[in-house]
Amino acid sequence: MRQPIGQDWDAIMIASDDAELTRTIVHARADLLGAPHVGRQYRNLLLDGGFDDVTVEVHTSVFTDPAMLSLLTRLAEPACASGAVGRAQADGWLAEQRRRAEADRLLIAVPFFVVAASAGRAAG
Repeated sequence: MRQPIGQDWDAIMIASDDAELTRTIVHARADLLGAPHVGRQYRNLLLDGGFDDVTVEVHTSVFTDPAMLSLLTRLAEPACASGAVGRAQADGWLAEQRRRAEADRLLIAVPFFVVAASAGRAAG
């Protein structure tokens, strides 16, 4: 039984007063990665590889700890550097997230795809 696990960078959910800006930041960061949607591709990759009994589950991890502000910076900074958002937008968004963290209102949800499969005819 093989069980690849992967996340989908486009599907990260972040509580924010500006949903549109948040989506722009999340998607811009995902666009800079080599395989931002690998989690949603696992099933087809395993089927194409000859595996049988392929199942997919999505487990979502929810983070509320202020230590996760570093993840938000790693999303916003590349989005800003790529020109997807302006410096003032990124700074304002990060300031909002810091305020949320200070008020115990930070929320980040990251879906992880867990795929299981049995060795099939071609995978042997």
